[in-house]
Amino acid sequence: MGDASDSRSLDQTVESSSSYSSTIFTNYPLIAAIVAFTIAQSTKFVTSWYREKQWDLKLLIGSGGMPSSHSATVSALTVAIGFQEGFGGSVFAAALILSCIVMYDATGVRLHAGRQAEVLNQIVYELPAEHPLAESRPLRELLGHTPAQVVAGCLLGVVTAVIGHLITMTTSRS
Repeated sequence: MGDASDSRSLDQTVESSSSYSSTIFTNYPLIAAIVAFTIAQSTKFVTSWYREKQWDLKLLIGSGGMPSSHSATVSALTVAIGFQEGFGGSVFAAALILSCIVMYDATGVRLHAGRQAEVLNQIVYELPAEHPLAESRPLRELLGHTPAQVVAGCLLGVVTAVIGHLITMTTSRS
């Protein structure tokens, strides 16, 4: 009897270790999060070009703007985890709480830090040329998000995860 259970344990270990090598490319929550982030950042990049008629490559990795890529990423991850692991599980609960913290922070601390940077930059700009701070580099102003930008990012993430789930369901039936 010990030999049979040892054999099953070995089979499970081999199956488990072989599945680790392919999971990163088939990890639906990870892919949903990356796709949502990419769509959000690309949207900022393209809309900036449309408005300003010039490409700003910093927008592909920068924070702030519409839609919130942080919100899109965490909401896509959370919803995808819910679909994969169940919406009643502890992994989904942890992802949901962390998503709420990220989105709250984007509209709270980071938004106000950006507004403070804007005011400080204006003060430094108005300093006389001989003042020691007159030549200091400007602070980054686009750090946080308005509530509308966070909601838009969240909706983008949810839609991305739902579409990914539908694609996953369709391909797994084939």
